[in-house]
Amino acid sequence: NFRFREAIHKWDEALQLTPEDATLYEMKSQVLMSLHEMFPAVHAAEMAVQRNPRSWDAWQTLGRAQLGLGEIALAIRSFQVSLHIFPMNPEVWKEDLSWARKLHEQQKATKTEAVQPPAKEKELAQELIPDYDFESDEIVAVCAAIAEKEKALAAAKTVVIVSASGVVETVSEKENCTATPDETLFIRAR
Repeated sequence: NFRFREAIHKWDEALQLTPEDATLYEMKSQVLMSLHEMFPAVHAAEMAVQRNPRSWDAWQTLGRAQLGLGEIALAIRSFQVSLHIFPMNPEVWKEDLSWARKLHEQQKATKTEAVQPPAKEKELAQELIPDYDFESDEIVAVCAAIAEKEKALAAAKTVVIVSASGVVETVSEKENCTATPDETLFIRAR
């Protein structure tokens, strides 16, 4: 009679009396799916499967609830377990499992389309990226100038000395002369 809220109330009362009855959880899950409350439906179906892992209809209901959440791979697995328990169930073969597999194929196709940009977008992206000539005279000159500057900096090392009182002093030192102030009073940084 489509009195789903009353049915849930009755299932909850029955579960208070017999909390280990898997059938009650499975039927409650079906009612929750009718109300489009998928997360609680999955939870109730999982409870049914925990209580009776050999119940093919609990696995079927769990698969349907998982489909309602969009968990296609999990639903396929649940339908497969249901078929493993009761292989002669035509409803699971013809309706549930075939539908879930079609959805899974569509999901895969959608993901591959989303990953591959259309040809026009590829051409546009290639046009926006300029082609640099890394062997041009200008680039070679810039690299040579940077290398010369690095040589000059490496030849004359600079030391920044900060005293305990906060006075900052910059000292240049040469390769062979490493005279610095007393290190107990200063912190050395390069």
